[in-house]
Amino acid sequence: MIAWAVACGVAFGLGLWTIASLAPRLSRPRLARRIAPYLTDVSASARESLAQPAPGPLPIVGVLLAPTLRSGQRALDRLLGGSAVTERRLRQAGWTMGLAGFRSRQLLWCLAASALCMTVVLAAQFPVPAKAGIVVVGALAGLLLPDQLLQRAARARLARLETELPVVLEFLTLCLSAGEGVLDALRRVSRVSHGELAAELSGVVASVGTGLPFAGTLAALARDLDLPAFTRCVDQLLGALDRGTPLAEVFRAQAQDARDEARRSLLETAGAKEIGMLVPLVFLILPVTIAFAIFPGIVVLQLGF
Repeated sequence: MIAWAVACGVAFGLGLWTIASLAPRLSRPRLARRIAPYLTDVSASARESLAQPAPGPLPIVGVLLAPTLRSGQRALDRLLGGSAVTERRLRQAGWTMGLAGFRSRQLLWCLAASALCMTVVLAAQFPVPAKAGIVVVGALAGLLLPDQLLQRAARARLARLETELPVVLEFLTLCLSAGEGVLDALRRVSRVSHGELAAELSGVVASVGTGLPFAGTLAALARDLDLPAFTRCVDQLLGALDRGTPLAEVFRAQAQDARDEARRSLLETAGAKEIGMLVPLVFLILPVTIAFAIFPGIVVLQLGF
């Protein structure tokens, strides 16, 4: 009863805090938010500050727990093998949060899982070692689950990028064959397409429009995504620009190579899962076929005798 009372009290306090945060005096806009509408075209921070904030105690709790969260982020970096891999996965998954935000999410998930497990074990009758083990396992699960979700999202997005690459390359080949320049072709593809790769190319076009070099921006995109097919395509494109090779032929050859690579990957996946594909055949289809073949003979023998 005490555990349930604590849980209900915490929920009631958070609800009251959420209602209080909507009061005009507590949600008074700061100076940065008041001048943000005039800086949205040149400042990403101004665009973020204009986003509608979620009401509740989380912003205030984040301010109060910021020193603890920073210490926990550094400890997580040392425990999980550094920040370079996580930053690359965040970039590959297309998540807008930074490394600090992701580490804060991991810490919050860990604390929430620990609190949930602690509430369960206090309400149940378990031995003390079992209670401690359940809390520790819940904390580890809450700590590692965001990382697993990030890896899954990164793999899924890379698979989508690899699937879209041949189509985008063929479209670029058509644009270049019609007489457009490579930057105009990229701008057209990013404008008429709606996939993940088109969004990345749109970012390249926007960066070049602000004055960044085209080759450096495209090479940085290939390095961030770390997709082998796209990296080879960018290397071939930059080499063709340096040597004056016709770009349409380069894109056509890269599109064909990408399709061949996708076909080869599909065959390799099918070969690796050949044993798994035999499971429904051996344990489902074959027994049903044998039953249909033997059952009439058994019925005839029973009726005959």
